[in-house]
Amino acid sequence: MSLVCAISNEVPEHPCVSPVSNQVFERRLIEKYIAENGTDPMNGQPLSEEQLIDIKVSHPIRPKAPSSTSIPAILKSLQDEWDAVMLHSFTLRQQLQTTRQELSHALYQHDAACRVIARLTKEVTAAREGTGILMFFSTIVTCLEQTGAGGEPMEISEQVGMTPEIIQKLQDKATVLTTERKKRGKTVPEELVRAEDLSKYRQVASHAGLHSASVPGILALDLCPSDTNKVLTGGADKNVVVFDKSEEQIVATLKGHTKKVTSVIYHPSQDVVFSASPDSTIRVWSVTGGNCVQVVRAHEAAVTGLSLHATGDYLLSSSEDQYWAFSDVQTGRVLTKVTDESAGVALTCAQFHPDGLIFGTGTADSQIKIWDLKERTNVANFPGHSGPVTSIAFSENGYYLATGAQDSSVKLWDLRKLKNFKTIALDNNYEVCSLVFDQSGTYLAVGGTDIRVYICKQWSEVLNFSDHTGLVTGVAFGENARFLTSAGMDRSLKFYSL
Repeated sequence: MSLVCAISNEVPEHPCVSPVSNQVFERRLIEKYIAENGTDPMNGQPLSEEQLIDIKVSHPIRPKAPSSTSIPAILKSLQDEWDAVMLHSFTLRQQLQTTRQELSHALYQHDAACRVIARLTKEVTAAREGTGILMFFSTIVTCLEQTGAGGEPMEISEQVGMTPEIIQKLQDKATVLTTERKKRGKTVPEELVRAEDLSKYRQVASHAGLHSASVPGILALDLCPSDTNKVLTGGADKNVVVFDKSEEQIVATLKGHTKKVTSVIYHPSQDVVFSASPDSTIRVWSVTGGNCVQVVRAHEAAVTGLSLHATGDYLLSSSEDQYWAFSDVQTGRVLTKVTDESAGVALTCAQFHPDGLIFGTGTADSQIKIWDLKERTNVANFPGHSGPVTSIAFSENGYYLATGAQDSSVKLWDLRKLKNFKTIALDNNYEVCSLVFDQSGTYLAVGGTDIRVYICKQWSEVLNFSDHTGLVTGVAFGENARFLTSAGMDRSLKFYSL
């Protein structure tokens, strides 16, 4: 029986055995392998040349080394090359075997991970189904209670969180505001700019660098009630910007939304602002800190409207998911969330009445709905528009409601008589994007294809600006109408005054 080298699988000329693996090798091959790796090629254990044990076999007498030009020398060179190839081939076989083992282990781990994920997904689905059943029964009970109380049946998506303390807080604030309004009466503030002076307003400043030029467009505008020099804008570039009118510089750029910002509100007494976006979130920002302090997740679709309650503690929001929500600003908790199940249509805008106990929402099917916040019921509907409602605004006098829609008209409604008493027909294809009364309820500004200002009661046009090169998405009055500001899709923020 002949000996065979474990590396080359050939009969060795100088056989030796490794005491580590008890395998037979050609001495020159094993010495080359040890010189390169220092281990036994069969099991990877440490091995040195001194440990090798020669095996005595009968060998023919080898001739003396020929010269390099002889045929034997060439054969010797070929033999050396063959030895090198054998060593490399052996190393590759070992690496292939190791790679196969690692791949097998990785596939096993992947299979195990997939099994765990499938099991967890199944458990989460079961948990959601269980929660859904509980919420379903809770909704049925609540709706039955509302129907029995004489209210219009509404679908409430979750357990109502409006405690008696919150309702009392809303009532107390409404009482205070109503009392203040009665004290003011129908007198116009002496500081208010007169109509003849307002008609002389011209553009005095324009700023185009607030938002990104790559995604142009300012989609929302608001002024700080306590300091109208501070302007708040929301852009198509997903950013919220606070701009100081007097200093003519940006105070803060707030980033966090994953889609364009379509609604913004400045808190009346705190350095806090609010924003809403089609990314279905409402964010609460600290202007001084320049960061998001709260994210309100009240909706499952684009948020289309945002309004701050007079207390400054609660937000009203509307959404394409057909719900309006009432949320706590401090905790980010949704206190109540309601939809008109019989309508089944997206909400396009929302606005609190100055007293805060009722509010209005606009719908995609041209309806304006008035809601009682405490009872969470729809108390009145205003049909009349022939397109989706784009904006609504309550006058500070508490009686008038202005609405705009995609039918090139602005309608005025009397909340005491619950009827439309005036319709301002605009030019054909005029787009109404923004409506706002000044703080005294004397003037109404319309933003859209251009900017128009009307004096209330007469409803005659006082101003008309066409300085924007794009659609006007927001307008706002300064204190006592001392200036007017606007923002549009041309990425510019403009100011008008004497």
